[in-house]
Order: sequence, then C-alpha cells, then structure tokens
Amino acid sequence: MNQASQKTPAPKKLVIASRESALAMWQAEHIRDRLRALYPQTEVSILGMTTQGDQILDVTLSKIGGKGLFVKELETALENGSADIAVHSLKDVPMHLPEGFALACIGEREDPRDAFVSNKFDNLAALPAGSVVGTSSLRRESQLRARFPHLDIQPLRGNVQTRLRKLDEGQYAAIILAAAGLKRLGLGERIRAVISSEDSLPAVGQGALGIETRADRPDLKALLAPLHHADTAACVLAERAMSRALAGSCQVPLGGFAEVQGDKLRMRGFVASPDGKKMLRAEQTGSITAPEALGDAVAAALLKQGAGEILAALSL
Repeated sequence: MNQASQKTPAPKKLVIASRESALAMWQAEHIRDRLRALYPQTEVSILGMTTQGDQILDVTLSKIGGKGLFVKELETALENGSADIAVHSLKDVPMHLPEGFALACIGEREDPRDAFVSNKFDNLAALPAGSVVGTSSLRRESQLRARFPHLDIQPLRGNVQTRLRKLDEGQYAAIILAAAGLKRLGLGERIRAVISSEDSLPAVGQGALGIETRADRPDLKALLAPLHHADTAACVLAERAMSRALAGSCQVPLGGFAEVQGDKLRMRGFVASPDGKKMLRAEQTGSITAPEALGDAVAAALLKQGAGEILAALSL
C-alpha cells in the first residue's frame, strides 16, 4: 500500500454515487472492488441514481443542457452527505466543476477510440450511399459528415444496450459507440472495426474514469491516490484544458486527444461545423509535467485558424 493510504486511516464506510445504467454500474463496481481490496476494513457500497440525462431520451443532449445532466444528481448526493465519492465517465464531466467539488482521482484509461458496430458491414467505407448511421455525438457526426458526406447521420440516444437493440431492429445500418464502454460491458465482440484516432478523434476524456468528491475532503483524495493513473491524468488534463479554453460542451463539435510519448505529450484537437464542411485541426507537443499549458496551446492554435467564428455561430 502506498504512503498516502498508510497516512490516511480508512473510514468504516464509503458510499459511491453512480448512475444506474449498466455501464455506469460496471464502473462503480470496478472502483468499489478496487477500494475493497485496498481497504478490507471499509464497507464500500453503491448508491444508484437516475439522472435527468437518463430520463430524457427523445431529445439530443446538445439541446437539453449537455452531458452535465448526467452529473448533477450525483453532486447533490455528495453535497448532502448521502455519498462520499461519485464515479463518472470523464467525457460526461463538464469542463468547469461547480464550486465546492473536485476531481480527486483519474483512473487508467481503457481504449479511447470510437467503435464501428454493424450487423452487415465491416467498416464505414463499406456502407452504401444513404445508409443510416446512428450517433449521439456532434463530434462524431461532424467527422463522419466530413469523410462520408453520402451517409445519412441520425441521432441515437439511450444506454449501450438500447442503442444495440435499435441497430438489431434494423433502424440503423451501423452505429458508432465508444470502444471503452463496449469492452467494459463484455460486448467487445460487437465491434466490427475500431476507428483510428486519425479518422475519428476521440472525445475529451473518452475511456477514462474520474472520481469526484467535495473539495473539502482531502482525506478522500489521499484514500483514492492508489487508483490515480498519472499518465492518463496528464492526457485528460491537457484535453480538458483545450476544451475549457474553447468553451467546449455537447453543443460544440470538437475533439481532443493527448498521448504520452516518452516524457512528452502529443496532443491533437479539432473544431468543426456540425455539417463537417468546416474542419479545423491543430497538433502540439509539450511537457508531460505541464499538460494544461499544452491544452491551452492547442486551443490557441485552433482559435488562430478561426475556431472562434465556428463557436460563435453555434451559440446563436
């Protein structure tokens, strides 16, 4: 056990707040099991919650307030003391946390790429003109429209199982999902092709888990230290800094992806119009010890190319 966990006496009880979707519960159970192994004297339980983002399924997220709708109820549980920590997919966590909250821990990243899922076709290039492709993400949609303008991109909401069911019912020729979610749920065999990050730049934080606490609980940050993955954290902090500088949200088609290369970070970012006709890209390399400066630099390069005009048009 590392020094942080030796210095901090483990509490008798620890409650994890989580959404009740199968993927969110897998993530919470994964963290629960890691904590139980580290602190066998602690009773670790999960408080399952239904969020507003889970309840409103007939409207795209970008039109109802963005991915923060998956987080707010969990933060209320932290605030009122009914939970100690909340486990999130980091790509669902807003770039600005409300005052009084902190990201105490960032776990090791699963596969950050997008996955092509289809029952009839091997990859995006094999889809005939007019094929209906489902995605919930403006980021994916803009990149798909830029590369494959002959495809019919349609919204797709719901949890992973619901999306797969809609595909199996024939509503879509193919759907695009996060590879990490499918692999974590034991559904990796549904992936027909993993889309390279060159062809579909991942979402900020995609594939990484974040653990949120109240900012006034340094004891929990120390307790979670053994679960913190420094390389993943550096990548995610760079990505989130870029998105924050560009006012990134569900309403903005943008992607940001950083990778560790030795003692450096390579980061790529893009901003696009939803139709994919305007696509601005930037790439920078920086120190792994200053990830947020790298993210800011990528954002500045995109703004220099005219990203501000695209963002301003989307906010009208």
